[in-house]
Amino acid sequence: MAVEITGSYTGDLKMELHHGPSGMPLATAAPRDNMGDGSSFSPTDLLAASLGSCMVTTMAIVARREGIPFERADFSLEKHMTAQPPRRVDAIPITIRLPASLTPGQRQKLEEAARTCPVHRSLLPEIRRDVQFVYE
Repeated sequence: MAVEITGSYTGDLKMELHHGPSGMPLATAAPRDNMGDGSSFSPTDLLAASLGSCMVTTMAIVARREGIPFERADFSLEKHMTAQPPRRVDAIPITIRLPASLTPGQRQKLEEAARTCPVHRSLLPEIRRDVQFVYE
């Protein structure tokens, strides 16, 4: 199934994107370290955010299918760019926080789901991904 996403350059190194099915807009801006003002997500910020969002969403899908309680989950990550050209994402360390009440079996299923989400599988193997799961 294809999803149409459109984008228009709005000037000053900024874009406005539109999600075809919902019509929701999303603005991007070049980052400060690459001639932009950093006023919004950069394209590479979206790449990193997509990883966190995909991991947690895939965990929620598995939880729903398997009857695992999944009322709270959040993530934090950092996007690191290469120091030398060519410019690209170098590493995305991510921490996913989940309830301590999950059983060892539930944790294993959810962690496996996160590590096999579509975005995780789509990233170049050269992009380092240190994934930490914290149960609190």
